[in-house]
Amino acid sequence: MSENRKPAPATGAAPSPAAPESAPTTPATSAATGPTTPGPGAREWLAVLSVAVGIFAVVTTELLPVGLLTSIGSSLDVSDGTAGLAMTLPGLVAAVAAPLLAVFVGRLDRKRVLIALMALLAGANLVSALATSFPVLLTARVLVGLSIGGVWAIAAGLAVRLVPARAVATATSVIFSGIAVASVLGVPAGTLIGDLATWRAAFWVMGALALAVLVAMAVLLPPLPATRSVRPRELPALLREPTLRIGLVATALLVTGHFAAYTYVRPVLEEVSGVGSGLVSTLLLVYGVAGVAGNFLAGARAQRDPQGALMTLSALLATAVVLIALVGASTPGAAVLLVVWGLAYGGVSVSAQAWMLRAAPQAREVGSALFVSVFNLAISLGALLGGRAADGVALSSVLWCGGALAALALASLWVFGRRVMPRRA
Repeated sequence: MSENRKPAPATGAAPSPAAPESAPTTPATSAATGPTTPGPGAREWLAVLSVAVGIFAVVTTELLPVGLLTSIGSSLDVSDGTAGLAMTLPGLVAAVAAPLLAVFVGRLDRKRVLIALMALLAGANLVSALATSFPVLLTARVLVGLSIGGVWAIAAGLAVRLVPARAVATATSVIFSGIAVASVLGVPAGTLIGDLATWRAAFWVMGALALAVLVAMAVLLPPLPATRSVRPRELPALLREPTLRIGLVATALLVTGHFAAYTYVRPVLEEVSGVGSGLVSTLLLVYGVAGVAGNFLAGARAQRDPQGALMTLSALLATAVVLIALVGASTPGAAVLLVVWGLAYGGVSVSAQAWMLRAAPQAREVGSALFVSVFNLAISLGALLGGRAADGVALSSVLWCGGALAALALASLWVFGRRVMPRRA
């Protein structure tokens, strides 16, 4: 993976993808040494956008079964808990694929790798749409996991190679916005398509989007030859950094808790809160809009205080999820709590990314691979835990499970976070 970038400041604080764009003083930009470096052109921004949409496609595909769980289970004759394996499996595969691909594709042109991964994603979606049995669907979801792990990890370091130095922060923010938007809007969009047509139509749409992104990348991305290979020993070496470890643990707890509950949000809304099936997609869309707002609201604070931002989000998420179980037995109550839930989870990825960049500014790509691995492992574990709770205890138990894990994330950040993550002045 390439790390062709300016060294981090001596303070160890790394700029976040969501940080405002600034033009560093270099020989190319200094008024004393020469003219200012021109900003990126339209083609460069389109290349950045193609990568962002690629990330949106892989993450949305990963999360698509959440809003379609009931329909998939009914069509393929499996329970809701078993259908949740369609969420569990790609997360597990992506968790393994991200660090391995960071090592094994180090000498390959990034453009070719991304195009190949988007072709794999398109094929996986098309197989999912045509699946006549649950094992066939799970096979397709394995391919989705490979694509997720590769695209997400590779894209994290591409901004510096696509635009001039002065625009890297903004371009990185645009690329990572694909994750945030997919996390909060991908599920409502898929649910809406499933309600208007069938669950298979949602996979057809995502397959078509993946093919469109493939074409866009082939046309817009410049050649991206490898400039550096990641060595296997870098991964365990970075894990010895205590700040990074605490951030990864908190992320794992928070994301696992979220998906333990959110994977089963549709049956929860229908059976616990009494929401009509036709209204579920609307409520999830409201959740998604709140999540986008939460992404930008949390991003501003996360740059100066990622520990405080993650603590606040953990507290809000735990509270909202548990209250749905306690007082969310009505449509208005569930709607209000879903907004709070969306605001909280919408800020998780940008805040966790800010923590990782602050923890390991000298090894962003290796840190990104580890972050992708933990994040996706947490998604799969959350779906698995929620499924076992839903089938073995009661559907409402997924809410208690999610709330408890979010509370553990809050506790770990409170006890250990202040020791290693001082607030930026």
